[in-house]
Amino acid sequence: MTNQPRTAIVTGSARGIGAAVAKRLSSDGFAVAILDLDQGACKVVADEINSSGGSALPVAVDVSNEESVEQAVAHVAEGLSGPTVLVNNAGITRDDLLFKMTAREWDEVMNVHLRGSFLMSRAAQKYMTEAKWGRIVNLSSTSALGNRGQANYSAAKAGLQGFTKTLAIELGKFGVTVNAVAPGFIETEMTAATATRMGITFEDFKAGAASQIPVARVGQPEDIAAMVSFFARDDASFVSGQVVYVAGGPKD
Repeated sequence: MTNQPRTAIVTGSARGIGAAVAKRLSSDGFAVAILDLDQGACKVVADEINSSGGSALPVAVDVSNEESVEQAVAHVAEGLSGPTVLVNNAGITRDDLLFKMTAREWDEVMNVHLRGSFLMSRAAQKYMTEAKWGRIVNLSSTSALGNRGQANYSAAKAGLQGFTKTLAIELGKFGVTVNAVAPGFIETEMTAATATRMGITFEDFKAGAASQIPVARVGQPEDIAAMVSFFARDDASFVSGQVVYVAGGPKD
C-alpha cells in the first residue's frame, strides 16, 4: 500500500453481505465508499467504520441509473481517491414462478444486477487502468446453476459470470483482475425475507438449509467478505476470471 490508502467501492453495502465486505476491506487498509440507495443507511455503516479508525464515505446511488452511477463514482474519487477496487454486490430479488413472473419483475432484477454491474465497472475501470492496478469482484450466486422461482435472479447471476470472464480478458493487461464470488445460503435479511414468503420460521429455514450443506451450517456475511478480501490483495494478481462458490461444499 502507498501512504494514501487505496479506495474500494462496495455497492449495496448498507447491510448484509455488502456491509460485511466494506468492514473487512476497511480492516485490510482500504478507504471504503459505502454505496446504496439509502443515504441514511449508508451513513450508519460509514460512521461505524470511521469510529473504529477507518476511512469511509457514504454515497447514495441507483446503480441501474447511468447518471447516478457517474456522479457517485466521481464523488468517491473526489472525497477519497480514485477507486481501484470495485465490489458489485448490489442486488434484489423478485421471486416467482415463470408463469406468474411479470416483465417488470424480470427487468428490475436484470437492471440492478447486470446493468448496475456494467455501469459501475465502466465508470470505475478508468481509475484502475490509469493506476495500472485494480480489482473488480462481482457477486454471483449458487442460484446461477438454477433455482426454482428465480428465473430472473438465476439468469442475472449466471450473466455476471460471463461478464466477469470477459472483463478479466479485456482488463488484464492493465493490471486489473476480475473475479466473482458465488455465495450459497448466507444468513441475511434477504434470506430471512425468503423464509417469511415461504411461511416458515427463519430458524427452521436455516436448519433445513444446513442439513443439505456438507459443513453442516449456513454461511455468514463474513464468509463472503473473506473471499473478497483475498481477491483484493496484491498477491492475488495471478488469479483472474474465476468464479469461486462459497457455499460450504462443492458446486458444479
